[in-house]
Amino acid sequence: MRVVAGTAKGRQLKEPPTTGTRPIMDRVKTALFDTLGERVEDAEILDLFGGVGGVGIEALSRGARYAVFVELSQAVVAVLQENLRLTDFTDQADVHRGDAFLFLETAARTRRVFDIIYAAPPQYQQLALRAFKQLDAAPLTEPGGLVIMQIHPKERIDFATLIPRHLRLSDERRYGSTLLLFYTHISSGEDANV
Repeated sequence: MRVVAGTAKGRQLKEPPTTGTRPIMDRVKTALFDTLGERVEDAEILDLFGGVGGVGIEALSRGARYAVFVELSQAVVAVLQENLRLTDFTDQADVHRGDAFLFLETAARTRRVFDIIYAAPPQYQQLALRAFKQLDAAPLTEPGGLVIMQIHPKERIDFATLIPRHLRLSDERRYGSTLLLFYTHISSGEDANV
């Protein structure tokens, strides 16, 4: 696992110490950031279920202003912090060790906003659906902001019947066993289901 492009290009990132964490594959990361393009520059990123930081660190390397990482496992957080040191992004990052859903609640209460939110929860536990519902109910982005859900294609059915209020599906990309769902935060009065 490495940083694909930008100021930290080629830096090797340490792998997670547990089998429960699934880092994003380099080819999927490349495709994700090719899709995002210039949106990453000067953006504030939330890497929810951050693991060892592959997505947030890549965003920082490509010009994001700041990244917030949320990860539950203390052992994984230690590797994430080491990866931030290895890539010289410690000063542009904030690492929260704790429950992602509690973080979302607190961020909503304090009206914290991000430009791009990336959520890659553990698979097959309904966590992606729960995170999406929470983000739709109390968006942590301004209109035009982006929420990206990384799921297994088999989990797509969980999202098929949703009627979101604030987030509109704007794109989806499949790379083998990884499906990325791109949702745009819409303005009040727009129909999220159009």
